[in-house]
Amino acid sequence: MFDYSARPELLKGRVILVTGAGRGIGAAAAKTYAAHGATVLLLGKTEANLTQVYDEIEAAGHPQPVVIPFNLETALPHQYDELAAMVESEFGHLDGLLHNASIIGPRTPLEQLSGENFMRVMQVNVNAMFMLTSTLLPLLKLSQDASVVFTSSSVGRKGRAYWGAYGVSKFATEGLMQTLADEVDTVAPIRSNSINPGATRTSMRAQAYPGENPGNNPTPEEIMPVYLYLMGPDSTGINGQAFDAQ
Repeated sequence: MFDYSARPELLKGRVILVTGAGRGIGAAAAKTYAAHGATVLLLGKTEANLTQVYDEIEAAGHPQPVVIPFNLETALPHQYDELAAMVESEFGHLDGLLHNASIIGPRTPLEQLSGENFMRVMQVNVNAMFMLTSTLLPLLKLSQDASVVFTSSSVGRKGRAYWGAYGVSKFATEGLMQTLADEVDTVAPIRSNSINPGATRTSMRAQAYPGENPGNNPTPEEIMPVYLYLMGPDSTGINGQAFDAQ
């Protein structure tokens, strides 16, 4: 496991947007960031899940989060602009962006992968991620110390059979992370890095590996050290790097 111990007030006063914040790793990250003092913007498509995370954060006495129902598969350009305008009017800037939302799509040979399924995965995992990044970049530039964290995968670092669109989307994720990192290096107080969570006890993992015993994998909460490290000031100057949570 990534070795890092965060101080309690690590993210105090920071405004951090987390995609896919309704469950799994996104929910764990949102709650962890809030527990370390951040105001967390909970973005996801299922409002009931986001509300549950909101309630847990509020019940714990952490800074009041914001629920943002947003469907990355169907969102149009003007909706991204409206999202950025809302963040700007409410907070004036953005300190952190965790790209966590992804879909797996069919695990099948490329030969049997339909164009429709390929494009759906790319829409959520790549196109929407780019749109969010580019739209929110001006607000990240207004931060004194901003961090963009991309969620990768081992199949986005070395191609593997039958991972289809998901694997390709994670290669694109690494490419977007590296491109952004090179562009902001020395010109903006923003760093851009990726995390490969590894095998984690989530519903997505169970979908990919139905025969696996989930108890053998760490919980999302157990892999949070690297998520805290990259989102907080201790990683200032770390840019363009690919991290493993485990």
